[in-house]
Amino acid sequence: MRRTRQAFTLIELLVVIATIAVLIGLLLPALGQARVAGRTVACGGNLHQLAIALTLYLSDFPDTLPQRSGPLPGGGEAVIGALFGGKKGILPFYGIDAIGPELRPLNRYVSDAAVEPDAAGGNSELPIFRSPADKGSTATGVPIPGLDSTPSMYDFLGSSYTLNDHTLDGDAFATLVPAGGGRMPPVSNPAATWALATHSIYNSQEGGDRGMRWFTPARVEANLLFVDLHVRLRAHVPAADPASPPANTTRDYTFLP
Repeated sequence: MRRTRQAFTLIELLVVIATIAVLIGLLLPALGQARVAGRTVACGGNLHQLAIALTLYLSDFPDTLPQRSGPLPGGGEAVIGALFGGKKGILPFYGIDAIGPELRPLNRYVSDAAVEPDAAGGNSELPIFRSPADKGSTATGVPIPGLDSTPSMYDFLGSSYTLNDHTLDGDAFATLVPAGGGRMPPVSNPAATWALATHSIYNSQEGGDRGMRWFTPARVEANLLFVDLHVRLRAHVPAADPASPPANTTRDYTFLP
């Protein structure tokens, strides 16, 4: 009678292990891309919800984006783009850690739920302002240990999104918020001028690189909500070029009205 084999040989086990390793190598990039795609779409969904809230806000305040002023380190005040909505952040400048959900103007159009008063130390979480793609910044521009980088702009500033209130070279050109706040100027192409975006849109602020590679390590991208209220996903954000002016206008978007 023939003896029945009860186990695999070493060669057969090695072949199986090698096959599994090859399959994992093929599947991991696809899974990574699927995760990025999911985060991108969820982030875009947040912007769509913010577009609805912005529509309601504009019906009450025609041609005026939600804006809030904060104190400047050298004295005086200015509109701070991150204060348009969200919660208190941890940055101890510009009112970021003092002006919370109660006083950030778009919040009341996002949710009917009551928020804790700022004066009582309230800091209600507002998940719609947290992008699942938010990976923070490796170089915030704040020269203070512990604040020079952050894993989350939502926690750092109170929102993963920001308002188009200045260009990449500061206040050299007017955008959608005049000096001191107020109504938007006439916008020549509402489908090209962005109103709200992920903070990565300011990655090349003043010629720097803030390391906001939220969607792919290869390049900087941003999700955008335009003045006409359509959403654009993963628009390319050019790197700063010392030999050229800041890229306030690209083929995908413009900061300028």
